[in-house]
Amino acid sequence: MPERQDDTIPLEQRQTIFHAVVTAQDSGKAVALSRLEVARQFCVTEEQVKEIEREGLANQWPPL
Repeated sequence: MPERQDDTIPLEQRQTIFHAVVTAQDSGKAVALSRLEVARQFCVTEEQVKEIEREGLANQWPPL
């Protein structure tokens, strides 16, 4: 299982954040902008969003 630096965000919320960022990027939004908007929406840092992206990709979370 891939390591995460932040275990304080519950799995369900991490999966929701991952879904939001993937959906934003799939709709044509720039990667950096999608990360920024999702971070603000869920009150997390952009670094946390990046970590969640890596975790979601590694674990093939939906919507992949």
